[in-house]
Amino acid sequence: MLLKLNEEKAPMKIVFLLSEELKNDPERVALTQALTLNTLKPKMGLKGSHGLFASQEWWNSIKQGKMPLKYISGVITSAYIAGQDPSKFNNTIDIVLNNGSIESVGIYVNNDDDVSLFKVGHKACIVYALDEMKAQPDFDGSVNYSQTALEMAVSLEPCK
Repeated sequence: MLLKLNEEKAPMKIVFLLSEELKNDPERVALTQALTLNTLKPKMGLKGSHGLFASQEWWNSIKQGKMPLKYISGVITSAYIAGQDPSKFNNTIDIVLNNGSIESVGIYVNNDDDVSLFKVGHKACIVYALDEMKAQPDFDGSVNYSQTALEMAVSLEPCK
């Protein structure tokens, strides 16, 4: 577990684990790995610096701290539907971070029923793997990363 939920003041529920999602979507793993290995597409896909996506080497790179990770947590200020695809459920939240800024974050769940837990006043935590893309650098000259959600949790009660 990458999220340190025992340090939170409110009880938290893990609602998303990428490892669980990938068990039900082996094609995603195969397609992502194939694109990484495809030398005919030198600007598309992941670089594979920390192993092929979802391989044992990739997971070990995460556990050993070799792959950069991005942690975001804060109190939910709104939950809504974003994007052009039709949805019956909220798929995005805005959270206020410790520094007072607001960040929009996608909602990730393994069980659709857990979407209802994302309520204003509750806390959300997410950790992303930052996996280098083949195409470098990013538009601003920095390292171009794919941001892959690994874990997401939400508080079971409002934050005080």
